[in-house]
Formats: sequence, structure tokens, C-alpha cells
Amino acid sequence: MRKLKNNELGRISVDEFKTTQKTPLIVVLDNVRSLNNIGSVFRTSDAFLIEKIYLCGICATPPNKDIHKTALGATESVEWDYVEDTLELVEKLKSENVKVLAIEQALNSTKLDKFYPEKNQKYAIVMGNEVKGVQQQVVNAADFCIEIPQLGTKHSLNISVTTGVVIWDLFTKMTK
Repeated sequence: MRKLKNNELGRISVDEFKTTQKTPLIVVLDNVRSLNNIGSVFRTSDAFLIEKIYLCGICATPPNKDIHKTALGATESVEWDYVEDTLELVEKLKSENVKVLAIEQALNSTKLDKFYPEKNQKYAIVMGNEVKGVQQQVVNAADFCIEIPQLGTKHSLNISVTTGVVIWDLFTKMTK
């Protein structure tokens, strides 16, 4: 077995990305403070043709050298916007018939492996702050609260890891 070179991977250009049909999935970052996490979310969103990223609250925005360090150019391909108030954005998305999934550990949450997205439905996943998680008022406003089952001793996963797990799971279910 031989590792492939970058030019053998058959990746699309930024211009092609912008015109390619996207996965009906939006990522909302709720007060994510780490620029490396933000960059990583951009890179993962590029990999799975995510429709858009919303950066909310204290989130930094591109152009930024620390975001670029992990995004590796994905800020140029993935559409994004800054919105100050996460709750206002969630209400707006819901009014546009987007189902909002708060990714959080909560009473009566739905385990990710037990959640099945509806066909032809657009979803937004809300990822929270590294310490405080998704704001309670945003959890309250969400259509679903989704939790990644964990079996070890730690209380949570890093936000960029969590985003990758959730995007991969929903992408595979939505594209079957």
C-alpha cells in the first residue's frame, strides 16, 4: 500500500466548492474562544461540504493567522458569517424551517447514535463554549438536545473533536 500524494486525492477547487451542492447542515459556534478550535471546525466543515458556519458571541473571525493555522484555507471555501447573539440566530433559523440541534449533555437529551435526521430537512448544530458549553437559553430554544455517548472518566470532548464526530455521524446518515 502506498500513501497518496495531495495531487492524487482528487479534491475540488475553492470555486468548485462554492458551486457544489452542500450537505444540508449548518454549524453554529456559540462563544467558542479557541482560535484553533474555530479553524478546525472550518477544516472539518470543508471536508463534509457543510453549508455555512455562524460564529457567535466571543468567537474570533477570519482573517486571523491563528484560525488559518488549523483551517488551512477552509475559511476561503466554507461560507461563514458573524452574528453577535446566538439565541437570536437560533430563532431566525427556526423561522426558516431549520431544525436546531444543541450539542450538549442535558437531562433527557437524545444520544447521537439514536438520532436519525429527517429526509430533506436542513439542520443546524450548535456547539458551545469550551468551559460553559451551549448557553442554557439556546438549549431551551433548540428543537433537540443531542449528546455523544461517552464511557470514560472525562466529562466531555474537545469542541473541535465533538464537531467532527457530530458532523461525520449526521453526514453519513443524511447521505445514505
